[in-house]
Amino acid sequence: MKKGKLIVFSAPSGAGKTTLVRHALDSISNLKFSISCTTRDKREGEVHGKDYYFTSPEDFKAKIANDEFVEHEEVYHDNFYGTLKSEVDKITAEGISVIFDIDVIGALNIKKLYGDECLTVFVNPPSLEILKERLISRNTESEDKLKQRIDKAGIEMEKAKEFDVILLNDDLETAKAKTIEIITDFIK
Repeated sequence: MKKGKLIVFSAPSGAGKTTLVRHALDSISNLKFSISCTTRDKREGEVHGKDYYFTSPEDFKAKIANDEFVEHEEVYHDNFYGTLKSEVDKITAEGISVIFDIDVIGALNIKKLYGDECLTVFVNPPSLEILKERLISRNTESEDKLKQRIDKAGIEMEKAKEFDVILLNDDLETAKAKTIEIITDFIK
């Protein structure tokens, strides 16, 4: 059986990567979501084991010490995200490709580890101003968190050139169609 490949979507918060990843999962049968592990608080409607594996900072640090992650990062103080090796190995061994929705640094680290078996896609918002409007309209962040995310977005957008593909999300339907095209070309 042919092993599955890895497709990594990354973007500044609010650029639309999660929407595009969900669309790909609904549209492509041989694709499974990589559930990340995080220490951040659950948002309304999120489910442990479906959206994320929610854990404590102490447990997360123990997993780091045990080398259980493909990639991990402390995105904000005591706010960790990471991808468990066991999750990736389980899915790809079944011949299914894995799709990720993770931060920029994590995406680039996975690419280093998996090389040509991994495709990195950076979802670019039309502008920082539109990104800010999207984040405000989500109404999920405090003023401090909002400022942190916007400051980080500028840094992340500078890293886009290190990705295999840059996908502009200025029109959602166009971006959805392009997402399917990019992924199916890579996994065939």
